Amino acid sequence: MALSCSSLCAHLSLIRLCGLRTNRIPNGLYSPYVSCQSRLPLCRHYSSSKVRRGIRRYVATRLQRANSKYEGFLKRRFPRFFQLYHTFVEGFKMLFRDAKEVRRIKAKMFSDGVQFQDLPYREMEKLRQFRRDMIKAIPLVVISIPPFANYLVFVLMYFFPRQLLIPHFWTPRQQVEFRGMYHSLRARHHWPVLKGLENTSRKVKNSQLQGRLKDLCVKVQNGGNPKVSEILAVQGLFSRPPLSMKRMSVSQMRHISPLLFLTPRLPGFLIGRRLNSHALELLQLDRALSRLGPHQLSDSEIRQACYVRGLHSDSLGINQCREWLNQWLQVSSSLKESEVSLLLHSIVLLSANYPTALSRH
Repeated sequence: MALSCSSLCAHLSLIRLCGLRTNRIPNGLYSPYVSCQSRLPLCRHYSSSKVRRGIRRYVATRLQRANSKYEGFLKRRFPRFFQLYHTFVEGFKMLFRDAKEVRRIKAKMFSDGVQFQDLPYREMEKLRQFRRDMIKAIPLVVISIPPFANYLVFVLMYFFPRQLLIPHFWTPRQQVEFRGMYHSLRARHHWPVLKGLENTSRKVKNSQLQGRLKDLCVKVQNGGNPKVSEILAVQGLFSRPPLSMKRMSVSQMRHISPLLFLTPRLPGFLIGRRLNSHALELLQLDRALSRLGPHQLSDSEIRQACYVRGLHSDSLGINQCREWLNQWLQVSSSLKESEVSLLLHSIVLLSANYPTALSRH
């Protein structure tokens, strides 16, 4: 009787132990007397979802340690390759964040019925820039589709980063260098745009407006920097032939296209449609920026806004960039949608000699 009582107490103790922690006795032997019911609290405590989360945390921790060791090895032994590797990793992170942000903005536009022109400035600029980046990235994605082509793509990206990569994958030094190169290509079309505008001024019937437009072109050609009032004095000419968007000559549109980094090697009617679309988008961006207030932008945002509108902002001080952007917004805020042709010509009129002309006054 004493033996059976002690045995019963031992089994009861074992059951309580199993309910709290495990189903093994200290000697490691499994007891056949433990029922399935006694192991239910243990099953509920260690659910499959918690096990999966624990495994994921373990795997993620191990991968982070392995990755940090790998990066340390590259940094010590192959510093130049490490810089390239680090730029690509950070670039993919930024691209992923931008994609999530764009998805959120588009979801808001769809659910709330918000139009593009009603978005805040930063969201509008994010959509615009992300679309341009994706258009540039599509050819690289197509090249990488065939088997083993990713090795060729990596080589091409290494030797031709400006032509193939979007700014997410440029180093800070490359960003400044490549923006300078792109601006130099854009600046080559300043003189042809001014010459075409001067030639077109001869077709203006109003002699007073014709004289103002010709004086404006001559002033910029002689290295001057026109005032906002001088530009707005001829704004009425850009809403009707021969300077309106729909009646502008094809040769003039081909010279203006590179100012917006658009290819001029398209049929005339396609160039006109693309220019008009980008000009209206730029006008909407300006209106959103005016609502926000340029003083709300950070220094990097100010430089980016100036660069998009035709100024080589990396070569200027931040105060000069702010001053130029304020001048641009004064012109832009006074224009109607029918006068967007003047906005495109202002890329040359306002930036061709800035700020060198200011130092002579």
